[in-house]
Amino acid sequence: MRIVLTGGGTGGHLTPLVAVADKLKLKLGPEADILYVGSGAKLEKQIMAQEGIPAKFVVSGKMRRYFSFQNFVDFFKVPIGIIQSLWILLRFMPDVIFSKGGYVAVPIVLAAWIYRIPIMIHESDSAPGMANQFLSKFANRIALAYPSAEQYFPKEKVALTGNPVRFQVTEGDPIILRKELGFTEARKTLLVLGGSQGSQVINQAIVKILPKLLQHFQVIHQTGEEHLESVVREAGFVGVKVGRDGYWATGFMNANKLRDAFALSDLVISRAGATFIAEIAANGKPAILVPISQSANDHQRMNAYALAQIGAALVLEETNLGEHILIEKIEKIFNDDELRLGMTEKIKTFYHPSAAEVIANGIIELART
Repeated sequence: MRIVLTGGGTGGHLTPLVAVADKLKLKLGPEADILYVGSGAKLEKQIMAQEGIPAKFVVSGKMRRYFSFQNFVDFFKVPIGIIQSLWILLRFMPDVIFSKGGYVAVPIVLAAWIYRIPIMIHESDSAPGMANQFLSKFANRIALAYPSAEQYFPKEKVALTGNPVRFQVTEGDPIILRKELGFTEARKTLLVLGGSQGSQVINQAIVKILPKLLQHFQVIHQTGEEHLESVVREAGFVGVKVGRDGYWATGFMNANKLRDAFALSDLVISRAGATFIAEIAANGKPAILVPISQSANDHQRMNAYALAQIGAALVLEETNLGEHILIEKIEKIFNDDELRLGMTEKIKTFYHPSAAEVIANGIIELART
């Protein structure tokens, strides 16, 4: 069975594709012939190489919601990408396409529709992006993570599956990482995640309060590769050295390292991307979510407040990331065992452990129709 995976070039799109690919390989064994088609972003190449999934790349154009001359340039990229996609699909001729959405997926899905190849798309967020709303017209099936997204799609195509989570990021071993980092069991640990590319806003807010944080807590900080050097430098300015006194910073954590970081942590500060939320929920960790203020369709803010409404997470807007309010919220959660336990139990309701398997079953069934 030949299957094409496609979706935007961020970790939020790629890691759910990997989770589904793992299930497809498990179910189909040697019969699974999987190809990823994307934009050629560095993270795409890195992740697909790690997973042993062959990859092809096409030109793709992004439609921005604001005025930009780049919109005119990107408009002409779309037909080029469709032609490239037609050629790739003609040579590979898959039985089914699985798309995670994003502008990268547009030419591939359109080419698949021209060839009448069955298409399944997945929407991770509580409100869909422009690409998935457009591509839903060509899809045979649509898998959703949030019930609130159902209103945007044809009811007869929709199934609520949840967000697929890589098995590699659950059931970590806190002892392994604690020993590696030289952390102590006596102090609680904060895990800071800014998305696959990091967040300068979150990084700056954390560095400002590091001296106060490290008086009582330990910090694991994923900065994003391009921000690591500046975080190390800024931490030094406030008297904190990376790798000492309970502070460890890294540009990026692979799945195994992230799994152990989740296991070791008592609280997570994160962007509100759907994939990170699903992974936090899978590990049952209380969270402070900082949605991107300019996220497409405001989806991160909507994701975050969907959790906040039931007490599963606390939301801080970027404009409220002042050092006093941030340290106050962190200390409140760390020092209130009842609050932390309640958040832990409530956030688990956003984890759908069978999501990847349900989606993989749907892909296989669609390919065989």
